[in-house]
Amino acid sequence: MTIQEINISQEGKKLTPIWNKCVGAGRANEGLRANWLEQLQMVVSECGFEYIRFHGLFHDDMFVYNEVNGAVAHNWQYVDELFDRLLDMGIRPFVEFGFTPKDLASGEGTVFWWKGNVTPPSSYEAWTELIYQSVQHWIQRYGIDEVLQWFFEVWNEPNLSPFWKGTRTQYYELYKCSVQAIKSIHPKLRVGGPATSNFVPDDRFDGDREDLSKHQTFTSPNIDDAEWRPVWVKDFLEYCSREQLPVDFVSCHPYPTDFALDGHGNGRNYSRSVEATRRDLTLLKRIVQESAFPEAEIHLTEWSSSPSPRDHSHDHLPAAAYVVKANLDAASLTDSLSYWTFTDVFEEKGAGASIFHGGFGMVNFQGIVKPTFHAYRFLNRLGDIEIDRVEQGIVTRSSKDGRIAALFYNYDHESVPTAPPVTNNREEAEQVQQSGRPRSLQLQLSGLKPNSLFRVEAVDEEHGYAIPLWKGMGLPEPPNREQTQLLKAASQRTRQSALSADENGVLHLNIELAPWSILLLKQV
Repeated sequence: MTIQEINISQEGKKLTPIWNKCVGAGRANEGLRANWLEQLQMVVSECGFEYIRFHGLFHDDMFVYNEVNGAVAHNWQYVDELFDRLLDMGIRPFVEFGFTPKDLASGEGTVFWWKGNVTPPSSYEAWTELIYQSVQHWIQRYGIDEVLQWFFEVWNEPNLSPFWKGTRTQYYELYKCSVQAIKSIHPKLRVGGPATSNFVPDDRFDGDREDLSKHQTFTSPNIDDAEWRPVWVKDFLEYCSREQLPVDFVSCHPYPTDFALDGHGNGRNYSRSVEATRRDLTLLKRIVQESAFPEAEIHLTEWSSSPSPRDHSHDHLPAAAYVVKANLDAASLTDSLSYWTFTDVFEEKGAGASIFHGGFGMVNFQGIVKPTFHAYRFLNRLGDIEIDRVEQGIVTRSSKDGRIAALFYNYDHESVPTAPPVTNNREEAEQVQQSGRPRSLQLQLSGLKPNSLFRVEAVDEEHGYAIPLWKGMGLPEPPNREQTQLLKAASQRTRQSALSADENGVLHLNIELAPWSILLLKQV
């Protein structure tokens, strides 16, 4: 194998840390729980997340909006409690406006067991006032300088009937009155949408409502041969241009699957190519640049290997390697790629039947971290200057202290050419993990100070991964308190070693990367 040589003194280019801009969570009310808050503090500290997005801000369990004897009454206590705690721990809300308070709803349509109302408001005038009063309240509580740093996103996945019982036209009206209300307060407050679901290869969403009969992925023998495109984005931008409405950021959810919501469609649940995220975001960026809003930021406010909270691939090593690959691939294509979600304290389908049930979280309900947690922790250790790329890896430098950090991964795309395959079976996910092959990494970093010290940290089947220990315990459901502490410790126990440059300032790397492993090299 050829040894790649990299001189770390070369100028390099700016690296945008799209991975730590935002992270997702289930719903606002879950943020009032102790374990949710404890886990969020950990991921903020270790992974550097700056914003958090969740559903249900206006759900009735947050008590924001009530009508008493025909008069509107606001109660901000629950939202204040949540936002206060977020800001105190150093993370800001990426505000998603939704769902509809019951007293303002036009119908009974709901989503999830906690029954978020997804019908259009019975009065757009009353919705406008709710948005206006909400933003005004936050400015009064936190100050305009703080709130100017927030993002305001209108609704969640309105192209999908489970999330929006109205039409596309009605969503556009919702966006119009929302953005006008916010901009009337301050023109620099940041508002965006359309927050639509994953890319599609057909015209199922070209009408005012989704046409399920037009799903080409249900008949295509190879879904990666199709031309995938974002939902509503181009039309939404054209609408906003016609109506002279501002768009500060464009948002959508590029899950690399043929289905947009767990159980939506006919349940075939195909995973797309491992390159799908890069391809999708390349197209999305071009659409935005060619629109009337070329300066709009792009925020992918939900993303993971699949949109299923019962996909066991989320719990295992391939998901971590995939996170690293996809984020490095997309670093120049977007302003954020928000992982959905940071925690398994998440109840769209109710409580998980197992401590490892394929939940979205990078941390399970008990606080046991998964390999994806380490993926984000490693990404957060990278510098802000990209020196060079290698096969399945990157070498960076910090502009603050000049220290080098490099991150490598082993995603065996020949064994698994797609994103980690969706499965509701733990054994199937583990079979995928066993299909990987090791890979040799031979690299020389020159231009260092003589004898410079480096720390090497890796996650593989024996390190930073608690499921083998859980299986050795006999798969306790749930583990007792002592077992839980042992599992927590095992999940945090990565493989660590040290290396140093030689007297000529050259660091020689000759490492075998285990299948699906990730490895961080960090100058001390």
